[in-house]
Amino acid sequence: MSELKDLVRKFIDLDDDLNEKIEKELETSEELGETFEEDNKEQLEELGEIYHEIEHLVFNEEFIIVSNAKSEDKEIVALIVSEEDEKTEEFVIPVYTDEKEANEAIEVFKEQFGENEFTYDKKLGNEIISDYSEDEGFIGLAINAPQWDFVIGGEDVHDCCD
Repeated sequence: MSELKDLVRKFIDLDDDLNEKIEKELETSEELGETFEEDNKEQLEELGEIYHEIEHLVFNEEFIIVSNAKSEDKEIVALIVSEEDEKTEEFVIPVYTDEKEANEAIEVFKEQFGENEFTYDKKLGNEIISDYSEDEGFIGLAINAPQWDFVIGGEDVHDCCD
């Protein structure tokens, strides 16, 4: 398994655990207690550190991107995340860490969009970000979606330091 995949799973697990703590605290109060952040400081810092590592890995990671095989221009699959009545259609590009993840997603897409056929190619994370950075509706990359619930913002991906 790739380092990126491991880090994203670790991030999701930590984030889920923190969300459970938040939900539990909000059962008895309308707001988080004043000490919540201090009580969970280590976990919050670890989430930030892991996210930063993911930002760097995504920049140079080779991903699999899925496209509609029937379209002339090889239309990349995008997942719309905005409401229908919003002025700008916001979207994420689903990217996959391996062929197994891509094939699982394609099966889901086939169920949702029956008549379409899908294919995939490989591309570096920074190239995908660059391709869509001028589009005001582009939010970022959804890693292994819809199987995972993890999106990294396009503006967060960088390769600055180690």
